[in-house]
Amino acid sequence: MKLHVLKSKIHNAIVTNGDLEYEGSITIDSELLEMVDMIPNEKVLVVNNNNGERFETYIIKGDRGSREIQLNGAAARCALVGDEVIIMTFAVMEEAEARAYKPMVLIVDRKNNPKRRHRVGEEDEQLS
Repeated sequence: MKLHVLKSKIHNAIVTNGDLEYEGSITIDSELLEMVDMIPNEKVLVVNNNNGERFETYIIKGDRGSREIQLNGAAARCALVGDEVIIMTFAVMEEAEARAYKPMVLIVDRKNNPKRRHRVGEEDEQLS
């Protein structure tokens, strides 16, 4: 049996911009992507903590150090600039692998600067 499990997440990110005219996706600072093991074109589930909206899209790599979290195309209608979001990726694994896997979590501050990260069930690594 294969299971869909959380692979990684960026917790409490703040939407910095929206572009309705863009074809679609979410642009994320490439440094943040590297810190949490996400890659361009990877499918993400985004949860808006301000209004409860949940939507799927894919990642576009943003400028390193920009701290941008920009919603593009239709996704820009799902959150306003300043809204707090959780960005999650998932992986499909066999049950034994899924039971042992520990997702990577990156927690950011109100300016999307990395504060700490950890694998679920392990100690936090302080980043700021």
